[in-house]
Amino acid sequence: MTVPQAESSIPVLYEDNHVLVVVKPVNMPTQEDASGDRDLLTALKEELKVRHNKPGNVFLGLVHRLDRPVGGAMVFAKTSKGASRLADAVRTRSFGKSYLAVVYGRPSQPSGRLVHHLLKDSRTNTVTAVKAGTSGAKEAILDYEVIGEAEGLSLVRVKLLTGRSHQIRVQFAAIGCPLYGDQRYSAGKARAGEQIALWSAMVAFDHPTKPERLAFRSAPPSVYPWNLWEDADKEPWLE
Repeated sequence: MTVPQAESSIPVLYEDNHVLVVVKPVNMPTQEDASGDRDLLTALKEELKVRHNKPGNVFLGLVHRLDRPVGGAMVFAKTSKGASRLADAVRTRSFGKSYLAVVYGRPSQPSGRLVHHLLKDSRTNTVTAVKAGTSGAKEAILDYEVIGEAEGLSLVRVKLLTGRSHQIRVQFAAIGCPLYGDQRYSAGKARAGEQIALWSAMVAFDHPTKPERLAFRSAPPSVYPWNLWEDADKEPWLE
């Protein structure tokens, strides 16, 4: 069943017995963190409990994550069976994820594949691109396509082939095109208060209990810098 968005403070794209797909608000933690701010996982559990009149605890499995400043389409599992099968889909890379990003400058090629090895420092929650073979580093792969240019910025569609922490942000910074508004990895280009221009535009996966491929799309808000392409055809954005 599809749940009307009016029933939730979090926009709902799809819901059935096993799956919940929502639009994550920007600057909301995916799950509880040290900040103590209200997080998406807890908020959804509370809303499901009320909406479905559940007396006990609500199960909601985290299938994938989005960085706190990033908004857009996000999938949760409502059952343990759904969580297990969707986790397998992520692991085997059959879970599709497509993002939109606005970057400073322009990549040297209009489209291509970026491959880096990323090392995370859990103490500082920062990620660095390092040489292959560095202890603890993980391979990160993404495909990209430049689909617009304006005011020294590029609109880029990104398809993740791996799911590393801060992957898109660090890989584009590594090629000299950091994301607009990225306070952490833009090497001083971002100004205080600017919102990072990264959006989860599409998620696609096989339904955990039915022979059906599902795909859900979400367009970024009509604010700067996204509105530089306000008059463009949005369909190619969300492929």
